[in-house]
Amino acid sequence: MIDEAIFDIETKKLFSEVENGDPALLGVSIVSVYLRSVDESQREISGMMKSFWEYELADFWPTLGHVKRVIGFNSLKFDVPVLKPLAPPTFVRLPHFDIMNSVREALGHNLSLAVLAQESLGTGKVDTGLNAVEYWKSQDPEQLAKLKFYCEADVLLTRDLYDYGVRNKHLKYVDKWNNHKSFPVDFSYPQEIVDASRQMGMF
Repeated sequence: MIDEAIFDIETKKLFSEVENGDPALLGVSIVSVYLRSVDESQREISGMMKSFWEYELADFWPTLGHVKRVIGFNSLKFDVPVLKPLAPPTFVRLPHFDIMNSVREALGHNLSLAVLAQESLGTGKVDTGLNAVEYWKSQDPEQLAKLKFYCEADVLLTRDLYDYGVRNKHLKYVDKWNNHKSFPVDFSYPQEIVDASRQMGMF
């Protein structure tokens, strides 16, 4: 088995509200993470969703201790820098896998999670990051429940997009001229990790 973590965060502020657009100043409202085990073919065996408010982050870091991949969407340019002021030094050194990197490598530009998910999976996001900030600012229990639901839904959308790429070796999108296109991706593990998972399964 190979242990993975798929995560997403929401922030307390928007970029327009912080100096120089510094992600480290945005603050963290909630982190959601889907912890799972996959077999050597990267098919899910078991999984569990967990969410942590800012005051609970001390309980979040240990969940990543044994994973072979921390999966996110635009996580290396957004989620990781936002979390860095609150994270232990080991966090940035974890084996992060950012789906957006595959997009940039293939196309030379970014695509949103919403665009990729709609075309690849036929489904979209349930809310927006702008609303998520407003939910946090309200501190209303019903609004905070919406915030948690949205963050977890984005984690599941990221998981499903990642799994689509694993199975199909490509992702789909619609370009600015409304043409339906796809590009190749390789989400496979290095052979040494696959071999190690086989050895662990023998005992």
